[in-house]
Amino acid sequence: YGRTLPWRQTTDPYRILVSEVMLQQTQVSRVIPFYEYWIQTWPAVESLAQASTTGVLKAWMGLGYNRRAINLHRAANVIVQEYHGDVLSAMREYKPIPGVGEYTARAVLIFSGNEDTVTVDTNIRRILIAEFQLPQTTSNVDLWAIANQCLPRGRSRDWHNALMDYGALSMTARSTGIAPRTRQTSYQGSDRQIRALILKTLLKQPQSDTTLTQQCKIPQERLEAILAKMQKEGLVIIEENKYRVPEQ
Repeated sequence: YGRTLPWRQTTDPYRILVSEVMLQQTQVSRVIPFYEYWIQTWPAVESLAQASTTGVLKAWMGLGYNRRAINLHRAANVIVQEYHGDVLSAMREYKPIPGVGEYTARAVLIFSGNEDTVTVDTNIRRILIAEFQLPQTTSNVDLWAIANQCLPRGRSRDWHNALMDYGALSMTARSTGIAPRTRQTSYQGSDRQIRALILKTLLKQPQSDTTLTQQCKIPQERLEAILAKMQKEGLVIIEENKYRVPEQ
């Protein structure tokens, strides 16, 4: 009786990659409309690779952690240029792919190719700790080893979908008392909130740091530090003393 989710209606590795990146630190209910719009706009890895940075960021705006959008766009370019559009091959050698770690790479291989491998997200971690009465300090290495012993060969896709639903709907953090390894900091007043405001402003038109300081209502030193980090990540560039979102 698994949840009906749009990315469960496909085995296209590109579409599953999009869903996995969007689901990082974001609730399923928030992701669904963004995912559906994204796939309508860029239905294949080749079309995303050809998209503009501005267009990608506009489509992502409101989903949070906007660096994920930049990394997904860069990942599409690497997959097209280095792997001839073969997402599964790229996931097997995931380290050169921007924004893709071991969990995401394995998730794509599982949900697209039904490969006999495992991955452990926060839900699966919680289930393993609860079912086997493990300490909450159990290492990721040990959890992945246990997960591998539990895997029903040939049914990896169904197994992981079932575990994720079980963890999300039944074996929750509240019902088990098992806390996630990391917690999100408060959004209000955070750098994340300021970054989102900066991007929203710059997607309309370029701005000087003076104007951004006034709009963000924070000290100039803090704004400069945030902008410097955003420049390093490729989210913004500066030309003629004004910040803007790069076109490509």
